[in-house]
Amino acid sequence: MSTTSPAVWPGADGQPVSCREKLKVLAENHAEVRQALQDAFEDAVLMGVDEAAMRRILAELVDGLASPRRRA
Repeated sequence: MSTTSPAVWPGADGQPVSCREKLKVLAENHAEVRQALQDAFEDAVLMGVDEAAMRRILAELVDGLASPRRRA
């Protein structure tokens, strides 16, 4: 897993996000989420959870995130 944030953040219109403030927030969020996931992964594995199973659990967590564009 890469520890750096993506070089390009694709926008909804297909063009890369270019606003410096947005890029700063995205990079900070990426670092925070990566660390939280790493911590949760390490804790689970050290407590005996199968690594492959934990990766699936975390992937399912991401897949289940609600989009702010699809609010009812």
